[in-house]
Amino acid sequence: MQWFGRRESSNTEDGSAGGGRGLALGGGVVGIIAAAIYFFTGIDPSAILNGVQSGGAPQENNQQAVPDTREKKFAKVVFADTEDVWNKLFSDMGRSYDEPTLHFFEGAVNTACGQAGSSTGPFYCPGDQKVYIDLSFFKELSDKFGAAGDFAQAYVIAHEVGHHVQDLLGLSAKMEQARQQLSETEYNKLSVKLELQADFYAGVWAYYEKNLKNVLDPGDIEEALNAAHQIGDDRLQQEYQGEVHPDSFTHGTSAQRMYWFKKGYETGDVKQGNTFAAADLE
Repeated sequence: MQWFGRRESSNTEDGSAGGGRGLALGGGVVGIIAAAIYFFTGIDPSAILNGVQSGGAPQENNQQAVPDTREKKFAKVVFADTEDVWNKLFSDMGRSYDEPTLHFFEGAVNTACGQAGSSTGPFYCPGDQKVYIDLSFFKELSDKFGAAGDFAQAYVIAHEVGHHVQDLLGLSAKMEQARQQLSETEYNKLSVKLELQADFYAGVWAYYEKNLKNVLDPGDIEEALNAAHQIGDDRLQQEYQGEVHPDSFTHGTSAQRMYWFKKGYETGDVKQGNTFAAADLE
């Protein structure tokens, strides 16, 4: 992806909750599995990990600056590009796009969704409309999940911004209501549809990165598709548990995640991403 010297988002901030890494489920293999299960979650990930209810007021973060590394600059450029694309698409829909904030942290962080640690992976909190990321995740994405490349990283950010789009369209509130009314199995089915739609929105963003901004390099889309494959529920469960349990899927299979990202990328049409109405998600 061609990103050097391009506009960086100003909707960013730094802050950590203090304490050690390994909050919630800890580090090592357990931390890897936690990230594998939750790192693309869109609704209150800390509520899953720590039993924290959504909508609470965040505690004050220690405003400790995260080093201004290559990865941080890259994330800011990608975030700026999502702002450009979604401002255009919301304008086309006759709506205003309320831009989210990208929050960098190290180790642990307090949010409106509760406290979360690095093992949670990148996530979006609808309570404060922020995307949270510990940049050390990018190394794990490559080393632990086999998803290398800058556009694999861009896909992660675009997916989380996709959850912000869903929040603006009212889906986060509907999902929270459904959580109170449905069984875990039934809620998981809705969660899969939510995550696949965020994958679709990430693909739509990639469409405009190519056709509007012309900043994609050869192999970029393949990097994103590989990332989508590597973090499918079926592949992760098989690798870390030795067996697959479809009723516990929360994000979709590798094939589903690749399909919906690719559909978004090939069409660039937000209207074709209604995963909730799709009878067959593949």
